[in-house]
Amino acid sequence: MSFPVLVIPEDPKWNGYILKPLAKKLMENAGKPKARIDVLPKPRLRGYAHALRAIREELPDIYRNLYKLWLFFPDDDNRGGRADAMRRLEADLRSRNISLLCCPARPEIEIYACVAFRDDLTCRWDEARKHPRMKEEVFEPLREKLKCYRQAGGGREMMVKSSFQNLQRLFQLCPEIQDLRDRLAAHLQSI
Repeated sequence: MSFPVLVIPEDPKWNGYILKPLAKKLMENAGKPKARIDVLPKPRLRGYAHALRAIREELPDIYRNLYKLWLFFPDDDNRGGRADAMRRLEADLRSRNISLLCCPARPEIEIYACVAFRDDLTCRWDEARKHPRMKEEVFEPLREKLKCYRQAGGGREMMVKSSFQNLQRLFQLCPEIQDLRDRLAAHLQSI
C-alpha cells in the first residue's frame, strides 16, 4: 500500500529535481519503499517566509487529508537558528494532526547534489557547506564542469542520484540528512 508524502521546497521548480529522489531514497531506507512522493504543486512558493506562511495557513486546508507525512526542506543559507523555528513549526502542525518533519539544508538544497562530485568543487567541502553563495559560486560552476544541462532539472536529478551511490557518505557529509532519515524511521515505527 502506498504511503503518500508531500515534499515542500522553497523553490519547487529546481529544488524538486533534487528533493523528490532524495525523499524517495530516504523513505526506502527508513522502511517505506513504496512511498508515493509528490513535490508541492500549488501554491508555488517563493522563499522561506512564503513557505512558512503557506504551511501554517494555506496547506492544511488543501493537503491535510491527502498526505500521511509532510517534509519541509528550507535552505539554511548560513543563517543558523532555523532549528528552533523548525521545531516550533513541527509542533504547531502536530497540534493540528499533521505530521511534518523539517530538514534545513546547510547551506542550500543543491549541496546534496554535490556529494558525489566533491572532488570537482571549486573549494573544499567544509567551505562549500558554509559558503554564503553556494548555489551561485559552487554549484553552478560544478554543473558547468559536468556539462549536464540537458538532463532532468539541468542535471540536478542525475547529480543527486549519483550522491546515493554511497548513502553513508551522503549521511556523513550532510548530517542533517542522516538526522532526517533517523527521524523518519522513528516516525514510521510510531504510526
